Formats: sequence, structure tokens, C-alpha cells
Amino acid sequence: MSTILSGLEPAQAILLSLKDAIAKKQPVLRIVQVGNDDASTTYITKKIQTAHSIGIQTEHCHFAESVEYEEILALIVETNTNPGITGLIIQVPLPKHLEEKLPLLIRALDPKKDVDGFGAYNLGKMFLSTQFEHLPPATPAGVIALLEYYNIPIEGQNIVVIGHSNVVGKPLATMLLNRNATVLCTHKYTKDISEFTKNADIVCTAVGKPNLLSKAMVSSKCTVIDIGFNRINGKVCGDAVYEDLYGYVKAITPTPGGIGPMTVAALLRNVVTAQQRQLTA
Repeated sequence: MSTILSGLEPAQAILLSLKDAIAKKQPVLRIVQVGNDDASTTYITKKIQTAHSIGIQTEHCHFAESVEYEEILALIVETNTNPGITGLIIQVPLPKHLEEKLPLLIRALDPKKDVDGFGAYNLGKMFLSTQFEHLPPATPAGVIALLEYYNIPIEGQNIVVIGHSNVVGKPLATMLLNRNATVLCTHKYTKDISEFTKNADIVCTAVGKPNLLSKAMVSSKCTVIDIGFNRINGKVCGDAVYEDLYGYVKAITPTPGGIGPMTVAALLRNVVTAQQRQLTA
């Protein structure tokens, strides 16, 4: 029988660990949303609800889809010098006219307030070692925290990451390498992903493609970390064929209820860390 790696319990443990620090300094998270994408609204609502549940205040800056780049940039510049705002995140996806500008918006944000961990400064620090993972991207950090909570070894393990995005795949591979795993990063240009996943101790899939990872692609000793998030006919699912893998693999995360809660918890932990580092700078 497979172990279900729920993200609810470890996420709650992270959130509870933050309460004392939050009570003393009351950090504020600014969230930028452009347009009315349903998925984005759902994600933001969850982030706000969770933040408020532990005492982190939020400021939701919701812009029309037609907003110009300069207006978002001005808000970021103001955030950099506003002592009342601890950190800022930009909810993606953005409309097409802003999508190509996202790297410029992230670059404009003070690294100390980059709680998404997407800026070059925080990513560069993360590459050095675990000691410099001060503001890592939330989803990879959530994956690491989940593995640690369930005492799943990372050091010395053969781990395959499916997906090489700047948001999840690349930083996750780096954080696993920092913990002495042997990591192989596969993606849409990999000729045969199953050639590598069949021999993996852990497979992390972060593509956003339903039914990507099947039973035939992994061994029964494998742990599957499903980071993908998809909607099919109103039903939420991950990248893995959960119905086939559950009961076969050693352990697996559910979708929903797996990496999603861990991402939110890791983000809010970054908010607290950002405030602590700002106060001691």
C-alpha cells in the first residue's frame, strides 16, 4: 500500500512555527493581480485566507487586464521604499502585453522583498548552498519541506525532475543537488523520459500535463511528488495517473492537498524571513 504524502499536516506545522514571529512584527504581504483569471483568483484567495489565519496582513492590488506596464512598475518601485510592506508577489499568468515584461518587473523589485524568490539575486544565492536559501521559490521549498517532514531521504538518492521551468524545475533540481541527491532534469525535449524515471528513487513532476506519469514509467520502490495542477471537466488533477500509481508506488502526493498547501506555507515562511532580514540589515 502506498503512503499518501498529504501536504496539509506539514504545511500546518510550518504555519504554526511562524506565529510567534508574526505576532511580534506583523508583516504585510502585497499581492499584485492583473485581470480576472479564475485560477489566479482561487490561488490568491487561498493565500490571503491562510495568511490571515496566522496573522500576516495582506494588500491585494487588483488591476484591470488593460493596465500598462508603467503602472505596475510604479507600484513595485513604491514597494521598495515602503516600510509598511514586507514583501510583494506578482500572480501569474499575466496578460500577453505584460508577460514578456515579467522579468523586468521582478528585476525592479528589491531582493529583500522578493518573497516569491524569482529574482536573480535570490536564485543566485540559492545555487551556492543550503545556507544561502534565504528566499527560495515557494514550490521547490515546499517540496523539500514535505520530503523532510515525512523523513524521505534526499542525500544519495536518484531523483528525476520532470520539467525545467525557472519557477519549479530548475530551482527544485538545484535545491536537491544542494542536499547531495543525484539529479536528472528531464523536459519536453527529452527523447524518452521513462528511460530515466524507471530507475529513480524519487520522481518530481512539474509540467502541468495530465496523465503524463504512468505506472509503466516508475518502479514500485519509487516516491512520486506530483507538483502539476490541471483542471479537466471541472476536476482537479496532477501530472501523474494517481489511480494507477496509488497502491503500486512506495509513496505519492495527492492532488489537491499535496504540494499546493506546501507552496502557500513556504511562501508565508518567506514573508517572515524577509521581514527578519530587513530588520537586521
